[in-house]
Amino acid sequence: MTANQILFIHGLWLHSASWQPWLELFQEHGYRTSAPGWPGEPDTVQSARAAADDVAGHGIDDVVEHYAALIAELPAPPILIGHSFGGMIAQKLLGQDRAAAAIAIDAAQIKGVLPLPLSALRSTTPVFKNPANRNRAVSLTAAEFRYAFGNAIPAEESDDLYERWAVPAPGKPLFEAAAANFNPHSAAKVDTANAGRGPLLLITGGKDHTVPEAVTRATLKQYRHSEAVTDLLEFPDRGHSLVVDHGWREVADACLSWLKSQEL
Repeated sequence: MTANQILFIHGLWLHSASWQPWLELFQEHGYRTSAPGWPGEPDTVQSARAAADDVAGHGIDDVVEHYAALIAELPAPPILIGHSFGGMIAQKLLGQDRAAAAIAIDAAQIKGVLPLPLSALRSTTPVFKNPANRNRAVSLTAAEFRYAFGNAIPAEESDDLYERWAVPAPGKPLFEAAAANFNPHSAAKVDTANAGRGPLLLITGGKDHTVPEAVTRATLKQYRHSEAVTDLLEFPDRGHSLVVDHGWREVADACLSWLKSQEL
């Protein structure tokens, strides 16, 4: 199988521009790359902070449809690399046969995943503390960002990442994911039984507070009825910031190696 277009999908609270080092690295390896933002997301971090309401109210299905429309304009199904909720979106699109392959890094929990570690609850408290946040855009403080993203890196680096990349995020996807196992038609449902889909790599950070390792391993089990390739890779000492912090290159190189192993 050959595929040389990679589409990067970010998650909550990071701007799409945070993928820039990844774009450049993968271009050096012969891929065509892009990292389009979520629906309503302005082109720059500064603009996103100034226009928070532009992303408010967008749920999982809105984001999936947004990226599906972008994929439809490509000459062939791309490889998807997603982080956090971007990892969930990548899995949904892969299950719909819209992608050649997907890499889901610290992906938000999909329907059927039961573990709900306390650290994950604390990481999402800024959203769930007010039910009205379902239809609002929510920002993190530097301290909240450090707990949710930067707990495995020095405080100074976490604060720097916060200043560079943190943006408001819609609360709706978190509310949808939280209620997924009580809703038979949940937007967080992924076609994990699709045996004809492309290969999938799940990556987990062993120190991730937002998407703990237990969540990713439970996600892997959801794919047990599919014969398609589903691999798991763990970075034991990494937190949720692993795609943007000083160790991003180690994760990116692992993704490149896996794609090569899949002849992609």
